[in-house]
Amino acid sequence: MARRARSKPSTPRATHYTQLRNRFPQAEVFSADELAHIHASALRVLSELGIKVLLPEGRALFKRAGAKVDEDTMMVFLDADMVADHIAKAPFEFSLRTDNPKRAIHMGGTHVNFSPAGGCPNVTDMTRGRRPGDMASFRDLMKLSQEWDVIAKLSSSIEPQDVPVHLRHYATMRAQLELSDKLPFIYARGHRQVVDGFEMLALARGLDIEDLPNHLLTQTVINSNSPRQLDIPMTRGIIDFASYGQPIVMTPFCLSGAMAPITIAGALTLSHAEALAGITLAQIVKPGVPVIYGAFSSNVDMKSGAPAFGTPEHFKTNIGAGQLARLINIPWRSGAGSASNAPDVQATYENMMGLMGALMGHSHVIYHAAGWLEGGLTVSYEKWVIDCEILQGLAEAMQQVPVDDAHIGLDAIAQVQPGGHFFETAQTMERYQDAFYSPFLSDLSNFGQWTEAGSKTATQRAHEIWQQKLKDFQPPAFPQDRMEAIDAFIAKRTEQGGAPIDE
Repeated sequence: MARRARSKPSTPRATHYTQLRNRFPQAEVFSADELAHIHASALRVLSELGIKVLLPEGRALFKRAGAKVDEDTMMVFLDADMVADHIAKAPFEFSLRTDNPKRAIHMGGTHVNFSPAGGCPNVTDMTRGRRPGDMASFRDLMKLSQEWDVIAKLSSSIEPQDVPVHLRHYATMRAQLELSDKLPFIYARGHRQVVDGFEMLALARGLDIEDLPNHLLTQTVINSNSPRQLDIPMTRGIIDFASYGQPIVMTPFCLSGAMAPITIAGALTLSHAEALAGITLAQIVKPGVPVIYGAFSSNVDMKSGAPAFGTPEHFKTNIGAGQLARLINIPWRSGAGSASNAPDVQATYENMMGLMGALMGHSHVIYHAAGWLEGGLTVSYEKWVIDCEILQGLAEAMQQVPVDDAHIGLDAIAQVQPGGHFFETAQTMERYQDAFYSPFLSDLSNFGQWTEAGSKTATQRAHEIWQQKLKDFQPPAFPQDRMEAIDAFIAKRTEQGGAPIDE
């Protein structure tokens, strides 16, 4: 018997999945001619059919830039040259920063960033069940966002409905700044709420608000009201964020068969047209302001009308949207998600389908990558943990594979006779403790060991993991004087009446 090789001291594999690079090949669902046809059709939508813009200031900006505007119908018509001139001003690559350089978000190139579930009215877990979102749960989700490096940025997660709407943005922004050092999110819900968010962010970063246009510190999502409409808060949001130099994620929400044509090509044509209109407005306001081309199109269940996610159509749409984003040379956002009502197998494979379409389409930021259930109506604590295991696995799969003599291991191959094993080779003994990804959720024990440990499913194990994560949570360091300034600002604005959404 071969003598056992002596192993070197080793530590368990560390996982640091920040600033990821997508090393998968880019996939395509459209030929170059088909892609050009969709783009040209989208431009025809904007020039011949137009887009309705409800905010008078938005229409005025379009008009001054050369668009045809019908004030009676509030329709704006954009010709192809005007759109091309303005979208060409947007950068393909840019970075957003926080006080922690390791948390910087890079957009464009081969960068990819995972963002968790956002905008959900409800929250659920195995202990308390499904319930309306509240501030305590919002804070929990900020902590869970902080706990996994593979979550690159914060999201709006849930609506804390126990906080009045005119004060809610203060509580949610403060929680983001207190509990995480990752990029915060600001809703576009009226001018005053947006500026309040900018004021708090400037205080958090030690800046005057006048300096904000010189620093990329946050972003928002702008959803057009498909088909072909920009409402007042969304148009106002484009103007406000562009004015302060902060990126918008211009995202139509075109579900095939409902708010968009029932075909993939038709839904992408409409989505592309609406995204181009919003991006054009941002460039009119501030030429060169960073923007992100958003595409989040799937289909509906034609039996019930309910949104469906993780479908083959969702998968192909994500890939096609990536081709359109590269055509106009702008970084882009996609989405994962699930229509399942529980953190079960359906939720897992639907989310995985959306993720893989987005990664193969080379999305730069993937929203709803963790925790999303019920087509966006609920965030699940258990699914959050399950999805983070998947995201870490994908992040590991995107790591560069070393190829050198030490990794090829000809000495190890020569050491083992035909029919033997590699357990005791020097190469194995030097690397066995950290050679492979070590899952935090998956149970790799045999059936007997699994049974003795309680026969727990992945969902049950996820339930225990998030509880322990919250119990052990330690917030990142934050300057006390800055937090005091933020609290003073909140107190002052609260005394002044806060900021209603429709202001």
